[in-house]
Amino acid sequence: MEEIVIFHTNDLHSHLENWPKIRRYLISQKTKYKMAGKTVLTLDLGDFVDRWHPLTEANDGQANVELMNQVGYDAATIGNNEGVGNSKEQLNHLYDHRNFDLLIGNLFDLKTGQAPDWACPYKIIETNSHTKIGLIALTAPFPLTYRPNGWDIRSTKESLPTLIREVQSKCDVLVLMSHLGIDEDIKIANDFPEINVLLGSHTHHLFKQGEKINGTQLSAAGKFGYYVGEVHLTIDQGKIIHSEAKAIATAELPDLLEDQNESDQYLALGHQLLKAKKIAEIPTPLLVDLNAEHPLIVTTLAALKEKGETEVAIINNGLFLSDIPKGIVDADQLHQTLPHPMHLIRVTLMGVDLIRMVKEMEKNRHYLRKFPITGMGFRGKVFGELYYDGLTYDKQKQQVLWKNRQIEPMGKYSFTTVDHFMFIPFFPTIELAGEVNFIFPEFLRTVLGRYLNVHYPIQ
Repeated sequence: MEEIVIFHTNDLHSHLENWPKIRRYLISQKTKYKMAGKTVLTLDLGDFVDRWHPLTEANDGQANVELMNQVGYDAATIGNNEGVGNSKEQLNHLYDHRNFDLLIGNLFDLKTGQAPDWACPYKIIETNSHTKIGLIALTAPFPLTYRPNGWDIRSTKESLPTLIREVQSKCDVLVLMSHLGIDEDIKIANDFPEINVLLGSHTHHLFKQGEKINGTQLSAAGKFGYYVGEVHLTIDQGKIIHSEAKAIATAELPDLLEDQNESDQYLALGHQLLKAKKIAEIPTPLLVDLNAEHPLIVTTLAALKEKGETEVAIINNGLFLSDIPKGIVDADQLHQTLPHPMHLIRVTLMGVDLIRMVKEMEKNRHYLRKFPITGMGFRGKVFGELYYDGLTYDKQKQQVLWKNRQIEPMGKYSFTTVDHFMFIPFFPTIELAGEVNFIFPEFLRTVLGRYLNVHYPIQ
């Protein structure tokens, strides 16, 4: 008999404050178990990279990959933050200097139909006792955001049966590295008993003592490096005779004085690199306050209209986290005020649907003003006030005007906003009735930065 230990991390999201303890734990445990004659694998399930962190933003995630190299992962896969939080070119070069294998079985180039050359569909690892472990990986399929970025992302239904057929006959133990989320994981465990171990992520769920479904051992380690996942398999002649999983809380791991200093240095270096990127020179401060002489939101709406080539733009002021002072504008200032990994969308609606959407917004306006919201690309605190540029709403008459003109019910109208408006549940008309075009690859802050660069160049 032999024992196999699988460590996994997931959804770190560039929360590097937890990394020193995670790295120390993984390296020490790997050494301990290997000295005891056990086979040890270390895997990452994606969303290790998140551009909210200034260092990740400053060097397109290369620093994150350098950190991953420190622990010697056997394999990793990508999450949506790597897949759509980077342009296609950035993703194609993200892992240039890795010392581990990238696995992904459902991502393909939109033009060629080929898998990216930086990834493999699976990996087989043979232990000293000649047990063969097959690793496969899938990431959450979001065609609405992958396709405009040049990728063909395929569903679990399309990809998983083919992967299983190809890999199962080559291994004794089949492990799925899933960045699909808990609902999909449970479905897979019920539908595909061929999978022996399913390591889950994406929805930030936590199985402190693991779960077993239909004979499949599940493990999940939450988010932000709060936990490290650990799976133990006892193998007899190529068959699993016992399995168990647990999540180790990093808060309970020993602290060293230098841990905080290390994570502080990552932040400081990120800010330093971003500050070195000068973008524009503005004659007046741009302020978060909507009542200021020059509100930041007004300039941003102008940038949206210009980028989306529309007469109208809509946005919420909860997106803006800090003022931009008068003078030289650098990338660090833009990143601090707009840390969100949000893209723009151009939405085209019939006039009757546009009126309905504005009424949805007006109905939710008071509720959303102080509504705390997280996820779906939002990195602020509250949604905030809705703000229109080019649209007006007469509350007494309940009338919507487009550029001060009445809206033709059967006419077509296009406006620019952020993709977040389509993902949240408050304005369903956008998704249900709109023709939506995603504008890639720039983030909201990049669009604002380019607008300022063109209109306020550095003298």
